[in-house]
Amino acid sequence: MTLRHELQAEYGRYLTRRWFFKDCGVGLASIAAADLVARTAGAAPAPVSPLAQKRAHYPAKAKRVIYLFMGGAPSHLELFDNKPELAKWDGKLPPADLLKGYRAAFINPNSKLLGPKFKFARHGQSGAELSELLPHTAKMADDLTIVRSMKTDAFNHAPGQILMSTGSQIFGRPSFGAWTLYGLGTENQDLPGYVVMQSGQKGPSGGMSNFGCGFLPTVYQGVPFRSSGEPVLYLSNPEGVSDATQRDTLDVLKQLNEERLGVVGDPEIASRINSFELAYRMQQTAPELMDISKEPKHILDMYGAKPGEASFANNCLLARRLIESGVRFVQLFHEAWDHHGGLVKGLKDQCGLTDQPCAALVQDLKQRGLLEDTLVIWGGEFGRTPMVQGGSDGRDHHPNCFSMWFAGGGMKPGITLGQSDEFGFNVTEDPVHVHDLHATLLHLLGFEHTKLAVKFQGLDMRLTNVHGELVSKLLG
Repeated sequence: MTLRHELQAEYGRYLTRRWFFKDCGVGLASIAAADLVARTAGAAPAPVSPLAQKRAHYPAKAKRVIYLFMGGAPSHLELFDNKPELAKWDGKLPPADLLKGYRAAFINPNSKLLGPKFKFARHGQSGAELSELLPHTAKMADDLTIVRSMKTDAFNHAPGQILMSTGSQIFGRPSFGAWTLYGLGTENQDLPGYVVMQSGQKGPSGGMSNFGCGFLPTVYQGVPFRSSGEPVLYLSNPEGVSDATQRDTLDVLKQLNEERLGVVGDPEIASRINSFELAYRMQQTAPELMDISKEPKHILDMYGAKPGEASFANNCLLARRLIESGVRFVQLFHEAWDHHGGLVKGLKDQCGLTDQPCAALVQDLKQRGLLEDTLVIWGGEFGRTPMVQGGSDGRDHHPNCFSMWFAGGGMKPGITLGQSDEFGFNVTEDPVHVHDLHATLLHLLGFEHTKLAVKFQGLDMRLTNVHGELVSKLLG
């Protein structure tokens, strides 16, 4: 076909009757719709914010979440899962049947067993057995739901953290926080619905994917805040830019983005509009919210928080202030628990930094009447081996068994769920896989985990993938 024939064919297409009624918008339905619009509202309704509050599948027990992510994997054997029998085997090779059929990339099966390094005692009316390293946590034992039978599929940090955060070891899936925000929206349109803060020796091994939005619109991803200095980098206007100038600039940008959104309908444009407007509003709200110096001295002392310093204690106090202000999901990453060596000193140091603030957070929420519908989560990505590593003072990665604790938000307080074998190697009672945990947490937030899904690449994608069973024993 020549160019002349192609042009004639294209010209003919625009003269067809079918094209005229389809693309010119003058069909009877279009005429009727246009007339109806003209006779009712004079202007189009304002677009609904993607972060507006939404209804869950059923009434939720938890309305907000604070996730204390202990990156690096704390040793359950020194903190929550007392194993007197392991102490008797200290320095001996593990029995052959313990490692039968076990495969792992890093664990040397010829490593000797390492007995627990710290003492345990029972606390509260519940009789929860906790390490001497956690004296503050022990005081709130009856408020805790402890799970000693967690299991995961990952045995290295990045995939383990990504699995715990997103339900998959593959990068690019929405995080638990993003799913929560997508499903529920947020109560405060002047702050991000999902805030992330970090402390410890470095950022999370899984990087920003731990609080990313995956294939959901970017408005649902976690927003990193800092606990000292400006809450968000570049939040203040540069010299010479007045508030009026900034507002005029944003109004023009908003108009251009809304025009483009009306043409292509790309949700990322709506996210961009929201991010610009949210940043503007945050200039007024965030600095005051993040200033903990206005807290009473007894509250600062309770957390061990010091205004102006970056610390896990400050982050815990800020987490309470954020959820009190209507933020839906706050996640604190404390990446400091990877004790392949220096186990004793490392655990003493990290428990010294985190035990008091964690307990203070739960106590503070409780005394303010917020704990009942705020779900607090504490835990890492996996556990540690009963075998020694790093000479005589370290433990390796271990996916078969580890511990986590929870408080508030509809969890059943004062119970310890699950058992492991005498070495803390395998779960023997009430196993809780990461997928089961996610199904249970979503249930507390008011969602049937199989129905909170988004169509992506032809599949109904969800936090629990094709797995997950509700752990009813954990529910209050």
